[in-house]
Parts: sequence; C-alpha cells; structure tokens
Amino acid sequence: MSKSAIPYASATNGAAAREEITKIPRHFGCESVGFMDDFAQQTVLLAFTHRGRQVQPRASAKGCMQMYLKETPSGPRRRGPRQDYEAAVLQRGLIAGSSILCDWMKGQMTAIECGLLSSDSVFLPYMLVEDGRLSLERLRKERLLPASQATE
Repeated sequence: MSKSAIPYASATNGAAAREEITKIPRHFGCESVGFMDDFAQQTVLLAFTHRGRQVQPRASAKGCMQMYLKETPSGPRRRGPRQDYEAAVLQRGLIAGSSILCDWMKGQMTAIECGLLSSDSVFLPYMLVEDGRLSLERLRKERLLPASQATE
C-alpha cells in the first residue's frame, strides 16, 4: 500500500475543513458549532446543537495514525526522535479526522435535506442524553444493543 492509498493522507489543511464544517450545520439551522482536539484520546470532537439537541461525533486520529505508521514507519533514515515523528503523524491524523468529519457532515446533512434520512436517525448515536453521555454509550451500557463483532 502506498502513501496515496491511505485515506485522507494527503489532507493538509484541517483549519479549512473545520471552517467548511462550521458552514454546513449553520446552513441547516444549527445553533452552535465547535471543535476540540483530544490529544489523550487521539480524537477530533465536533460538537453542535441541532434542533435543541447536543450532538458530539468524534473522529479517531488513532486509526489514521496507525495506518500511516504501518506504511511509513520511523526508521534509521528518519531524522529526530521517534516521539517527534509520531507526534507529527498524530497531527496528520487530526487533520485527516477533520477532513473526514467534513465529508461525513456534508453527506449526512444532504441526506436529511433530501428527506432520505431523519436527523434523529443520523445523529442519534452522537446525541447527548441527560447524564452527559452519548446515547450510543448509554445503549451499550444498558445492553440495549446486541454485542458487536466488529471493533470500533
């Protein structure tokens, strides 16, 4: 697999993706939109309020980072410490995560606008419930979903 085969590896401008993401929910009447890079969890959090409901999808930079490290490992030809290289790759993963969220938001909001899907069916897993957790987390904790065989 070459570098170009790694999804979103060529994404270079997370700020532009975030700016575009901000426009999408605003166009659809969202009251607020914000981002947070969670370096400990290696995720990008997109938080917005849609029709009075708080929604918080996360994009994992870890998956992108692991793919990239597998294909382009730090080796003797790289300059600097491995930690610096991994930090740079994590930054690339956060940029890729922002770009992926942008495309995801475009697709989801377009599906809602066209009547293909309801906003509840699109955003339910990412909606916050009264205790502050994602509804998906609550469904899993209450064992209301069958066990998944795939890893997330």
